Amino acid sequence: MKDTQKSAKGTSVIDSTFEGFTDEERVAMKERHEELKASARRGPRADKADGESAVLAKIAEMPEPDRALGERLHAVIKASAPALSPRLWYGMPTYVKDGKVVCFFQCAQKFKTRYATLGFSDKANLDEGTMWPVTFALMELTAADEARIGALVKKAVS
Repeated sequence: MKDTQKSAKGTSVIDSTFEGFTDEERVAMKERHEELKASARRGPRADKADGESAVLAKIAEMPEPDRALGERLHAVIKASAPALSPRLWYGMPTYVKDGKVVCFFQCAQKFKTRYATLGFSDKANLDEGTMWPVTFALMELTAADEARIGALVKKAVS
């Protein structure tokens, strides 16, 4: 077998450092695949309770303090926007309206980050001027934080 060498012209810094998806990204993609299979099995009239039970089970699996954040966020989102349906999306608790993701919770352990995040999709009605925040870092939730999140979720579904 003959050794081959690449030309220095044909390589770049990007080529030499790209290793593909991380293990965490692969897990998220597999979770999404399983979610889609489960959804297809349940059919188009899947019970809203199915999504909620899946979200609550996923939150229960989270390590502390992410579990506590997830439980509080779930309660705040449900109270602020009962029209949103809880579902799993890439293994994350997500809240949808008319089949479109409005907001989601990503625990810190999901991608081994130092904080959890609450994110809003482009379907959320949070537009304000030419620039506005759509993802928030969460270390803990105070009563003021919960009130702010509740207001954001109400605005997002308006």
